[in-house]
Amino acid sequence: MRRVAAPARRALLAALIVCGAAALPVAAPLPAPAQPSGGGALVYTVSLKDMIHPISARYLKDAIKKANEDDAALLIIELDTPGGFVTSMEEAVQAITSSRIPVVVFVNGSKAASAGFFITIAADVAVMAPGTRFGAAHPVLAVGDVPKDSPMMAKIENDLAAYARSLATNRGRNEKEAELAVRKSSAFTEREALKLHLIDYVCRDENDIITTLDGKTIRRFDGRAQTLHLTRARIQSLDMSLRDRLLRHLADPTMALLLLFVGIVGLYIEFTHPGMIAPGVVGAICLLLFALVSQILPMNWGGVALVVAGIVMFLLELKVPSYGTLTVGGVVCLVLGALMLFKSQPGTPHLGVARWAIVSIAGTGGLIMAILTTLVVQVSRHKPTTGSVGLLGERGTALTDLEPEGQVFVHGEYWNARTARPIRKGARVRVTGVQDLVLEVEEIS
Repeated sequence: MRRVAAPARRALLAALIVCGAAALPVAAPLPAPAQPSGGGALVYTVSLKDMIHPISARYLKDAIKKANEDDAALLIIELDTPGGFVTSMEEAVQAITSSRIPVVVFVNGSKAASAGFFITIAADVAVMAPGTRFGAAHPVLAVGDVPKDSPMMAKIENDLAAYARSLATNRGRNEKEAELAVRKSSAFTEREALKLHLIDYVCRDENDIITTLDGKTIRRFDGRAQTLHLTRARIQSLDMSLRDRLLRHLADPTMALLLLFVGIVGLYIEFTHPGMIAPGVVGAICLLLFALVSQILPMNWGGVALVVAGIVMFLLELKVPSYGTLTVGGVVCLVLGALMLFKSQPGTPHLGVARWAIVSIAGTGGLIMAILTTLVVQVSRHKPTTGSVGLLGERGTALTDLEPEGQVFVHGEYWNARTARPIRKGARVRVTGVQDLVLEVEEIS
């Protein structure tokens, strides 16, 4: 018992640590960066290189709060995103427009599409790097199954178009082109955006931005004019906390499906093989993390139910062989559930499980179940080789005269036997039945 108890305690302690880390207060502040020597202006940078979701919005709000508390001269947001949730985008925009210090959005990766477009035009200074693009802010999907030409979709489009006009107007940018980015999905290169007055500058990097903005007077969201003094600026990066980095990676549709799958299978192994500990701990942690992810991503619980049903069908096939029926049902439920695992939201790009993950999980599970089902069918067709049933039809030799009882040698063993008709010693016999460890035999003519 001691050998089992110690690993169990360690495993449970590890589970508590992981779950406790995940349950830390969501508003934990960013760690304070080391203050370098020098008296130049303090410039903070943050990096948003993924989909805009609640984790990235919180990270941005914490960074803006930190920059305001430290009285930084400027905050530069490095942006490269395909879009994101409207609610998260609105939180980010509100944090930018209410910031006491100027905020620069620098599109420097590939693009700032959809939600990224709104964040860019909301900035005090909008900058793009050479070779980048932004725009295409039309709501690509409606909530649930709302048709594209429905009144609900028109409301969503009109609301976002008005939001784009409002931001552009208050920032002194081209409100007409901003609206077209929503209604017509217009997209712009950095040169086109600069020419149309959607952005302010095209710069290579942060140093180029600081050099360009030093001494410039900008217009704040409330209409105030503010001159930037960035001489001998000190650039510091506000990195995402370890907890938020973990949550950012977990807040992925494919990862969510894997967590759900591993969690259910892990608990099943623990329940069917009590005392293994590790599968149960891993399964519990995965399901807890899945529950956490469900608070970040817009989960479709109907899709979750289908995935769970598919996994349960796979597991039932191991206990109640259905000759492939449960396996086929499991594959169908798993594929349909994975495709419907998340709700569609306006402006949210590619919010779905990767096709390779769906094919891998459903295909692997179906293949394993098909192999097991084939083996079960083959075994069921074979003649039993053990027990009394396995002796039926076996042939042997009479060791004594059977009148009507005696001894025979069958299947490499000595048996007491009886017969309906007398059999001479040495005659070949065949087993016709077994009763109370006595073989019933007949002579082979």
